[in-house]
Amino acid sequence: MKKTLTAVLICAAMSIPAFAQTAVVAVPDAEVLFTSPDPKLHANKQVAYNIIKVLLEANQWDRAHEFIADDYVQHNPNVRDGLQAVVYFFTEVVKAEPSPVPEKMSWPVVEVMAEADLVTVIYPRKGKTADGKEYTTAWFDTWRIKDGRAVEHWDPALINEAPNIAR
Repeated sequence: MKKTLTAVLICAAMSIPAFAQTAVVAVPDAEVLFTSPDPKLHANKQVAYNIIKVLLEANQWDRAHEFIADDYVQHNPNVRDGLQAVVYFFTEVVKAEPSPVPEKMSWPVVEVMAEADLVTVIYPRKGKTADGKEYTTAWFDTWRIKDGRAVEHWDPALINEAPNIAR
């Protein structure tokens, strides 16, 4: 009887959703994460930095050719491959309005990692439980950089899902 009761209690405890994880929090000064003592990694991180600051934050998609290659490969299921498709998505589908490039990036960033030709940026992402409680998790963008421009991109997006980065 004790074994059965113990098994039932363990199963019950495991079926309760646990929303007690440590919150995903941005660093106070994300700018420093986009630097590296290695010149190649530094250059690659700067491409990612400018994609975020100039394109995603300031929506200056007329400058996208500076940071994204024409034959850009896109692994987000909402956007087609190619520079023009990415520009179309943000200017015509999202209808992002251009604004001045900020002096400092304001998007919250948790971490930036660079290895070889890849740069990954992790952001906090807000969510809500079924009962309306807020929690945080992580969102990421990874770019493959070649010759000073992004040639490939990954993120965890699902079809027709907005990133909802904690801003």
